[in-house]
Amino acid sequence: MSRLRIALPPLGELCRADVPRQYPVDFARLDRQGRVSELGRCPLSQLGATGKGAKPLPVECFLHPQDSLLTSIELPQLAAARIKAAVTCAAQALILGPIEQMHVAHGPREADGQVVLGWLPLEDLQVLGRCLDQAGLKLLGLYPAPYALAAPVPGQLNLALMDGLLVLRHSPGLGSVQLLLPELAGNPLQDTLEPLRATGAELCWIGGEAPADIAQQLPAEQRWSGATPAWSLHAGAGAGRVAAKGWGRALGCCALAVAVWVLGLNLYAAREVDQGQRLKAQLSQRVRQAFPELPVVLNPLQQARQQLAARQSGAAGDSSPGFASLLQQAASAMPFMVGSVQSLVFAQERLQLELVPDTPKVADDSWQGALTQAGYSVQREANGWTLAPGAQPPAAAVDTPGEDQDE
Repeated sequence: MSRLRIALPPLGELCRADVPRQYPVDFARLDRQGRVSELGRCPLSQLGATGKGAKPLPVECFLHPQDSLLTSIELPQLAAARIKAAVTCAAQALILGPIEQMHVAHGPREADGQVVLGWLPLEDLQVLGRCLDQAGLKLLGLYPAPYALAAPVPGQLNLALMDGLLVLRHSPGLGSVQLLLPELAGNPLQDTLEPLRATGAELCWIGGEAPADIAQQLPAEQRWSGATPAWSLHAGAGAGRVAAKGWGRALGCCALAVAVWVLGLNLYAAREVDQGQRLKAQLSQRVRQAFPELPVVLNPLQQARQQLAARQSGAAGDSSPGFASLLQQAASAMPFMVGSVQSLVFAQERLQLELVPDTPKVADDSWQGALTQAGYSVQREANGWTLAPGAQPPAAAVDTPGEDQDE
């Protein structure tokens, strides 16, 4: 799979641009073998994915040398968490300003104890992340400028001159940027190269015209083909989006917790309803056993109290024929009320049934016809029904002998 690499301009210039995604940048495309297949320069927006619904194009970005704040520190053998704390402490001594406003990243500890670290202002990184998003680019890695150069073999040192800054790749994991000071007497480049020659490393120049005393020069494509390190600064570029994503994840977790709570509450309510129905059935059965004279049990608690009061007072109570008949008819024609009667009152040959408030409505009224045919009337109340013996049909008129007879 081919890769797209971009050499970023100074982030300060990119942030100050009127339309950052139209800012021209140098780029290179690498084939599957890591060889440069295309070089060019164009605005960021022309490199990204275009069209509605197009997926962002993955890209690796390399910082401008003046933004490549890169160094290394020597650390003893430590756990990964302790290495991070040690790097943070070292960065506090190197960064000019509050460390909370900087994004610090570091690589693994090498065999010689060296740990490479770099840092950038969070604000600039977030602007870069938004700019790449608008251009249809997905940032896969953000590296200091030296890591764009090809990694040298042991005993060599790869160099390139970029915008008046000397960029060096010491090894696959180590790089640096050195400033050339023109105000110094003599040749600034030669003065900078002298300490490098003293190390005994063979200097290899990449791209452009090499100094006269550097014999080995690599092609300009080696300026782009460097192997990237095991660490990157791109996490800071998405800090704002990561925070938003974190809030979205938190809201999603809250919604999931609420859904689980509602489901648990419904299961608990269903279990309680089932248990209540079983208790009602058991109570009705016990009332029937205690008072076999009751024709039907609609409200077991109230009917049991009425029977107990009747027995204590010696009155007939609910055993009166009118009450028993109405109760029997109600139970036969209205089976949906069993277990739903809150109270029942019998007075003046009328049985008033009050239902519990949450009793479901019955859409089918055919049962009323059965009561009417049996000679009973039923009347809907606010929260129940009233049953009474039906009105007797009017007597037929009888002719009296001797009246209205023709003479």
